[in-house]
Amino acid sequence: MSCLGNLIWFLCGGIWQGLSWTLAGILWCITIIGIPIGRQCFKFAALAFFPFGKEIYYGGGTMSLLANILWLIVSGIPLAVAAVINGLLLCITIIGIPFGLQCFKIAKLALMPFGASVI
Repeated sequence: MSCLGNLIWFLCGGIWQGLSWTLAGILWCITIIGIPIGRQCFKFAALAFFPFGKEIYYGGGTMSLLANILWLIVSGIPLAVAAVINGLLLCITIIGIPFGLQCFKIAKLALMPFGASVI
C-alpha cells in the first residue's frame, strides 16, 4: 500500500511540498552558517516526496531547540501553513483523508525539524 500511496501522493501534491523543502534547503545553503540547516531540509525533502511508510521521531537537545527557533522564524511557518492548507483541502473527500494526514505530519515536521529523525 505504501508504494501505491507514495505514487499517488507524488502526483497529487507531494512534488510541490518536496520542491518547497528543496528550495528552503538551497536558500539556507547560500550562507555558510546555514549549511547544516540546509542539509536537514534536503533530508526532509525526501520525506515530503514519499511520506507513506515512514515515521518521524522527535528528540534533541539545546542545540536542536535553538535551531528550531531560528528555523521557525525564518522558514518554518510558511512551509507549515502550506502543508496545513494542502491537508485541509485533501481532507474534504474521504479518499483524500490519508493524504491529508500525511500533510499534517509534514506540517508538524515543518515547525520542529531539528532533533527529528525519519525511520
